[in-house]
Amino acid sequence: MYTEIKSFLAGDWARFQTKFLEETHSSLPQLDKVNSYLTEHSGKQLRPMLTLLIARALTGSCNENVIRCAAAVEMLHTATLLHDDVADNSPIRRGAPTVMALYSPTTSVLVGDFWLSRAIETIVEYCDKRVILSFAHSLEMLAEGEMIQLEKAMDLLATEDDYAGIIYRKTAALFETAATSAAFSVQADDDTVEACRRYSYHLGLAFQIMDDIFDYSPELNIGKPTGQDILEKKVTLPLFGFMKNAPCREVEELFSRIRRVGGDVKDDFQLTQDAVTLVQQYKGLDYARERLEIEIAKARAALDVIADSKAKDYLLELAAHMSIRTR
Repeated sequence: MYTEIKSFLAGDWARFQTKFLEETHSSLPQLDKVNSYLTEHSGKQLRPMLTLLIARALTGSCNENVIRCAAAVEMLHTATLLHDDVADNSPIRRGAPTVMALYSPTTSVLVGDFWLSRAIETIVEYCDKRVILSFAHSLEMLAEGEMIQLEKAMDLLATEDDYAGIIYRKTAALFETAATSAAFSVQADDDTVEACRRYSYHLGLAFQIMDDIFDYSPELNIGKPTGQDILEKKVTLPLFGFMKNAPCREVEELFSRIRRVGGDVKDDFQLTQDAVTLVQQYKGLDYARERLEIEIAKARAALDVIADSKAKDYLLELAAHMSIRTR
């Protein structure tokens, strides 16, 4: 589906790619080498795709500021991944070694800082003040989300409200920026901007819920090992489903083992296998998928106020695709 959307975007997608490569180029050979590696393993580039589709749906075209926003949102997203890899000690991302693993944690952090600064430089001179505030808000939310997640991992007392707040901050907020920056850049009215915000908010939640489902789905080849959330003591929606359906004794036993993560490699590996089995056995994935479908329906409904077009059709399909994507 992503390839089909890129073909539809055609020249606008090419303009985004050109701007993205221009802004991430460096005159320092070592830095440029790392930057080239990152662009070669850039993934779906869903967020800039969202930026361009929103602009197309609202006006039928993408002006230069929309292109800038698309490039900036992808740079910001990549910067957060580089930082996350260090925080999570992740050796693999998208089936390839992380910059941290290939070079060093310091390199990953510094390159992340470079991409973050380039993202801001790309928008600050030309874009609407509201665009800049939107990017600033998403950065604030990302930092808060990481801190809340670390705090909750210490005591394993996260609630579903905590979970919703974390995935908004860590994922959905940047989806909002991707969409609203496009709406601001084409001078959309307030009601239209709000529709774009609601669509991207629910789309971002759906995207993260599906990612959390992946972590308990070893049958899917997603380019990273399953069970990582357990090892990082992250309580996500599939685990909440297990907690609701399993006997108290089994819940207490599993959480007791999670609290001891890090003591023995073999024990940790067995814990991840057992956690996946228990979540599947007690319908934790079904519980998460029910919530996923609710978010998808809300995302699609938010677009009702936008006129029909091929771009809108792709936005609707993109939301529906969240429940069947495999990566």
